[in-house]
Amino acid sequence: YNSFFQASNPGQFENDSDALWQRGHVPETVVCHGRVGINTDAPDEALVVCGNAKVMGRVMHPSDSRAKENIREVDTNEQLRRITQMRLVEYDYKPEFASVMGIKNT
Repeated sequence: YNSFFQASNPGQFENDSDALWQRGHVPETVVCHGRVGINTDAPDEALVVCGNAKVMGRVMHPSDSRAKENIREVDTNEQLRRITQMRLVEYDYKPEFASVMGIKNT
């Protein structure tokens, strides 16, 4: 914990008027009930990082092969038939979204 999150009383933090931050049920964890913004004061998702992020461990995602088992080949012809039934689209990002996200080619 850095000094911003240092608790003076178990389960409570220095400024607990909003009580968004709490100690987790697992040792050495902190829970935020709300959105967290790093280098932004208007996060629109659970966590928004405006800048580079360094991860010294793994980032796990449900589509990560490390989270799956029984991975097997499928019938290619059947999958191509399914693809032809998909709705494929092209799009442009809205200018206000692109500028916030730093996207130059919308």
